[in-house]
Amino acid sequence: MSDSNITKRALAQSLKQLMETQPIEKISVGSICSQCGLSRKSFYYHFKDKYELINWIYYTEFVEKVMEKQFDSSWSLFEEMCNYFYENRDFYNKTFRVEGQNSFSEYFFSLIFSIMKAHLADLFDDEPSVDPYAEFFTDALVCAIKKWLSRKDSMLPDDFCRFVRKAIQRASREANENSAFML
Repeated sequence: MSDSNITKRALAQSLKQLMETQPIEKISVGSICSQCGLSRKSFYYHFKDKYELINWIYYTEFVEKVMEKQFDSSWSLFEEMCNYFYENRDFYNKTFRVEGQNSFSEYFFSLIFSIMKAHLADLFDDEPSVDPYAEFFTDALVCAIKKWLSRKDSMLPDDFCRFVRKAIQRASREANENSAFML
């Protein structure tokens, strides 16, 4: 492992430890560096702020690993993602609470939006742009994941995945079978 990755991992571990006892808004770059014995200069050499560090954590712990795998369906990828979030739910529940520019919520939305856009391209090939549809489904999925993780009695990942899948399939079937389908 390169020195750069060792430093980044030390900063990541430090942030995770601090988040066990403090809200992210109260954690400073200085406290992250103090926790692991590195300088602020080292931090800023690798990351522009603590939110970029959070995004890096997700990317290296999840995205890089799933990019190496072959999934038989997008549901399998969704299940893998939910298992990861559930295993790290305290950390991600806290990170999802932060909104705005550079937040994990914004970063996660952009990743899911890209995936959703690619998956919906064929379904909406008669539309001038698939973006509004991808945004709609991404909003729904991200919101569902945030709510699921925020509940103290959140269901297990397999149950949550089954719930999301069943909700989408039943609503789609009803809308398809009944042209008068209204909410």
